Amino acid sequence: MNINMTLIGQTIAFAIFVWFCTKYVWPPLSNALNERQKKIADGLDAASRASRDLEQAQEQAAQTLRESKEQASQILEQANKRSAQIVEEARDQARAEGERIIAGTRAEIEQEINRAKEELRAQVSHLAIIGAERVLEASIDEKAHRKLLDELAAEL
Repeated sequence: MNINMTLIGQTIAFAIFVWFCTKYVWPPLSNALNERQKKIADGLDAASRASRDLEQAQEQAAQTLRESKEQASQILEQANKRSAQIVEEARDQARAEGERIIAGTRAEIEQEINRAKEELRAQVSHLAIIGAERVLEASIDEKAHRKLLDELAAEL
């Protein structure tokens, strides 16, 4: 065997192998690499979008939390105002009830005073009649007694 023929044969075989690889092997490998590169780029884009979405969601959550705290403080403030209002209304009602009770008691006292005055007038007139009977040593009849009572009541 001749070395030149071996080298030429190997060169031709290598050329056929290179042509075969560029025609049938390299395009699917190139396509697979391109697809893989595209998937990686898409994954990186999706990751960056997810990162932005996460930041936006965190901002929205923080905003919602601030709004919720604000609403809670407003609700607490309204509840405190309402409780103060209820206490004030109860205090006013108690004051009005106390004044009503005092007025009723005063009216009862006034009635008791008038009743006591009437009893005292009756007793005074009775004593006056007894005194007048003794002084005059004569008895005054019942009709005259009523008349005298009415006159004394009118004077007092």
